[in-house]
Amino acid sequence: MNQQTPKEIWRDWLLNNRFTITMINLLLFFLVIFIFNKISFVLNPFWAFINAIFPPILLATLQYYLMNPVVDFLQRKWHVPRTVTITVLFILIVLLLVWLLNWIVPIVQRQLQSLIKNWPRYWRDAQAAIQHVAHDPRLQYLHKDFNKAIKQLRKGFSVNNMGSAVSSINSAVNVVTMTFMTLLTAPFVLFFMLKDGHQLKPAVAKFAPARFQASFAKLLSDINQAIAQYVRGQLIVAFWVAVMFGVGYSLVGQSYAILLAIIAGLCNLIPYFGTFIALIPSLVLAIMNSPIMLVKVLIVFAIEQTIESRVISPLVMGNKLNMHPVTTILVLIGASAVGGLWGVIFAIPVYAVIKIIVQRVFSYYQRVSSFYQDTIVTTTERKSETDD
Repeated sequence: MNQQTPKEIWRDWLLNNRFTITMINLLLFFLVIFIFNKISFVLNPFWAFINAIFPPILLATLQYYLMNPVVDFLQRKWHVPRTVTITVLFILIVLLLVWLLNWIVPIVQRQLQSLIKNWPRYWRDAQAAIQHVAHDPRLQYLHKDFNKAIKQLRKGFSVNNMGSAVSSINSAVNVVTMTFMTLLTAPFVLFFMLKDGHQLKPAVAKFAPARFQASFAKLLSDINQAIAQYVRGQLIVAFWVAVMFGVGYSLVGQSYAILLAIIAGLCNLIPYFGTFIALIPSLVLAIMNSPIMLVKVLIVFAIEQTIESRVISPLVMGNKLNMHPVTTILVLIGASAVGGLWGVIFAIPVYAVIKIIVQRVFSYYQRVSSFYQDTIVTTTERKSETDD
């Protein structure tokens, strides 16, 4: 029996062992995280800088993915200069904003003021309904739980707590300042993104080694395409959801129809759960109105969901991210636990980017690693047999 030399043992049990290599990589990964956690104070100025520039870049990026296809199409089809197209689009956006400020905003303002004014009455009616249910003899064993829930809700929605939350002058000033700076700087960022954004990919790809530049450029294109499809799809679907709910609620006479429709459109940015979350305030208001209105609201919701799932989403979104619904739901649940609302909103595009990068890295590892040579050979043989 041949005894292995120490060099052969080192090579077979460490360098050529999948489990060992995997564990070493995991150890190095968590070691890096541990070190960064210990020196996190060094990164505080960096995170402050990111927090300052993130809102205008995010707003500009959303508009970029909506407007850039028009700019590219006109330049490619009729050789229209990008600056001319961008200027025309900016003028159209200004006109659209003026129209919204003169029509939509006053309606939303009136409905919001009416809702705030009537909210105490709605809240008292809701409390009375809950108390009536709680005192039902058939539900006596839930009486304590109902009372506890009412006290918690009353504490959470009390005017004093809401007033104290809004009364922080420092926070209010920071929000106003950030909003003003975002609205002021985002158009300039958007202009140069539309004008020179197509030059970004070649410029970034040059940082990669020469032999990897082509594959790295392809990786950047795939990431950009995935994000663009998702952002455009979500915004377009959210717009039509708001339109459908606005029309439906207005036709059935639901209170605060436009306000509820806008909330539904915004909540629709959260995949799967957004529309159902937006339905809750509409159901509460419908219950306070009458049982007939509750039925009408449910009918509007059923019609909207049918049109959205059967017509709008397949046309706009399709399955371009190639994600299974179970995967999407699990990603959203995990992201909500980690990052709250922002985690839910950004979970799907971040997952899509990570998925593309991992697939590319794993494909490269399969090609260069001796661990997967048998897999590559088998795949090549099957392809040859199919061609024959």
